[in-house]
Amino acid sequence: FKYKSYCWSLGTTSFRTENFNKSIEIQLNLLDVFWQLPQNTNQIWSGNNILQAHYYDFLKENNFVDGSASKKDKDARQKTSGLVNLGLIDDNRKLTSAGHRALEISKSVDFSIDNTLQISKDSFLYLKQLLKTSIAVENENVRPLIVALYLLSKHQVLNHDEFVYLLPLCINHKYTEQISDQISLLRNNKTNVNEIIVDRLLAMDNYSKALKWFLSLEKVSEREICKIGMNRKSPNYDLPYFGLYEALRVVFLNNKKDKASLIELYNAIKKLKLKSLWSKFIFGGKTIKEKRIKTHSQNILNATFFDNVSNESEFRVAFFKAMHLLKAKATLNDYADLNRRYLGLSNIFLFRDNKVELDIIPKHFFGSTIGELYKSAFVSNDKLQVDCELSEISPVLLANENTIISSINEEFGLSISTLDEAMSEYDRQRYTRFNELIDKKFSDEKIIDLLNKFENRNDGEIKEYVTNNADIPTIFEYLLGIAWYKISDRKGKILDYMKLSIDADFLPITHAIGGDADIVYEYDKSEFYPKHTLLLEATLADKTNQRRMELEPVSRHLGQHLLKTKNPSSYCVFATTHLDINVLSDFRNRKISPYYDTNDSKNKINGMKITALQTTELKTIIQNNKKYSELYSIFDEAYKADLNILEADEWYEKYIVERL
Repeated sequence: FKYKSYCWSLGTTSFRTENFNKSIEIQLNLLDVFWQLPQNTNQIWSGNNILQAHYYDFLKENNFVDGSASKKDKDARQKTSGLVNLGLIDDNRKLTSAGHRALEISKSVDFSIDNTLQISKDSFLYLKQLLKTSIAVENENVRPLIVALYLLSKHQVLNHDEFVYLLPLCINHKYTEQISDQISLLRNNKTNVNEIIVDRLLAMDNYSKALKWFLSLEKVSEREICKIGMNRKSPNYDLPYFGLYEALRVVFLNNKKDKASLIELYNAIKKLKLKSLWSKFIFGGKTIKEKRIKTHSQNILNATFFDNVSNESEFRVAFFKAMHLLKAKATLNDYADLNRRYLGLSNIFLFRDNKVELDIIPKHFFGSTIGELYKSAFVSNDKLQVDCELSEISPVLLANENTIISSINEEFGLSISTLDEAMSEYDRQRYTRFNELIDKKFSDEKIIDLLNKFENRNDGEIKEYVTNNADIPTIFEYLLGIAWYKISDRKGKILDYMKLSIDADFLPITHAIGGDADIVYEYDKSEFYPKHTLLLEATLADKTNQRRMELEPVSRHLGQHLLKTKNPSSYCVFATTHLDINVLSDFRNRKISPYYDTNDSKNKINGMKITALQTTELKTIIQNNKKYSELYSIFDEAYKADLNILEADEWYEKYIVERL
C-alpha cells in the first residue's frame, strides 16, 4: 500500500534553522556570489551533482554549514528548496526578481515600514511571496497562507492543536470546508483532534484499502504489519510495531492488565521511534517509568481506541487507527515549526498564548477580501518569481489609508476619520500590547535571571525563553532596551529607539547585516536633565575582542550623532557582561579626544561623554529600583571626575559601582 501525502508543509525539515530571516538573507547573498564565480557562470543546476556539491562546499567555506553532510549535493538541494518554494530563486537556483528585491532590502539595512499593512519592507515582500506560494500535494495545489487566512476569517483564532494538526490537512476546497466545520465541533466538545485526523486518513483510498485488507487476514505477522505501515523510507522501519501489536493484543484483547503484561507493553513501546507519542497515548505520559507501572498498574492506562475492544476485528481497527494517527501526529508536529517560521516571515501573525491570530490591520484587511481571495486558494500563481504589487496578486488586494482607518474603527469600535488619528490609536494599542508582554515575560526578576544567563553564556536557555529567530547579541540588545525602558518609567518610544527588527509579537529578529547604534533613547528636558539623546551600545565581546570590535564603532556612532545634532548633552552608555579595563580607559579618555568629521576636518567635537556599565551594575540598578532621573546625575558626575586622580578601574568602582 503506497504512502500518499495528506498535508502540506512549507520548506523542508533539513533547513530547520534558527535566525530564519538572517539565514535566508545570507543564503541569497551567497547564491548571488556563487553564480558570479567564473567557473559557475555557465553551469546548470538541475542534475549537476558536482556543481551542487561545490555549492555545499561554498556554504561551508562561508560558515553557513558545518560541512558534515555525507551527501553534499542532496544537502545543497535541501538547503535551497525552501527558497524555490518562496519564489526567491528559480529551479536553477538563480535569484528571481523577488529574490533580488529581498537581497536589496537586506543590504540596505532598511527594514522600515513603507506599506499600508504596517509591516517592515522585508516582511511585506515575504507576505506577497507567501500569498503566491503554492504546494503540490497528491496532484492538488494549495496556497497555505490563503488557507490560513480563510480559517482565521471563519474562526478568529487557531489554537495550538488546530494550527499544528488541522490547518495543514486543508489541501483542497472539500477538506478545508470539512476541517472548518470540525473546528466548530471541536470547540463545542463534539469531537476531538484524534478523531478528526483518523477520519481524514480513512477517507483516503490507500488507508481504507489497507484497513480492509488488514481485516481480511487470517493471521498477522511482521510482514503484514510492515505492509500496512506504508513507511516512506522502507517497510523494515516498521518491524518493531509487530512486538507492539502482540503486547497490545495481550493487554486489551485478552484483557491481561497485570504488571508483567503492562511491563511487556512498556518495553515494546520503548523500541519504537515514536516511543514518546505512544507512551503518552497508552500511559498518559511521555516519559513514564517502569517503577510507576509496577506500583500503579490498576489505573495506569489512558483512554484510547483500545478500550472495550471485544474481538479480533475491533482490535485490528483500533491498532490500525492508533498506528497511523501517531505517525500522522509525528509528521504534523515535525512540520509545525517550519510552517510557523515560513508564515511568520510575513509578520502579520501573532503567535502567543498557544494561539495564532492576525495582527489588527491585516486581520481586517484580509477579513474584508478573503471571500474573493479564497477563490484562488487551490490554484498556482504565475507571478511567484516576480516582485509585483499586492494588487497584481489579486485585484481585491488594494490597500490604502482607508484600510488603516477602517481596521482601527472595526477593532476598537471607534469612529476615527483621519489617518493621523488612526495611526495614533494604532500606536497606543501597540504599546499597550508591548507593556503586557513586558509584564508577563520580562519582570525585574526575569531580566536579572536572563542577565545572569548572558554572563554565563547559557545561550540555549536564553533562546528557548525569548526567541530562536534572533542571535544572542541581538537578544542582549533587546533585553537591554526593555530594561532601560523600565528604568525610564516606560516613557518614550522604545520600539522606535531599539534599532533592531521586531516581529508582530514584539520579539527581536536578527538580519544578515547590522545597523548603527543599538539603542538611541530620546529624553525631553526635565528637572533632572536637559533635552538629550542617550546611545546605548551593547556587546557580549570580552577582553581583546571587546577592544577590537567596539572601540571604533561606539565612538563613531556617538561622534556622528553629535556632529549631526550639535547637542553636547547627548552621550553614550556602553553595556557589556564583562568590561575590559583598556576599553574602559579608552572610553573614559574620549572626554579630551576630539572627533572630526571625515569630510570636513573643521567640523569637530571637543570630547565625548562615554560611560560604561557592566551587567553586574545593571542588575544592581534593577534590584534597587533606580530610575533614569537618578542615573543621569550619577553618570554626569562620573564624567566630570578628574582623569588624572584615579586609575580606570578605581574610577569605575568609585563613581559607578559605589554610587549605584
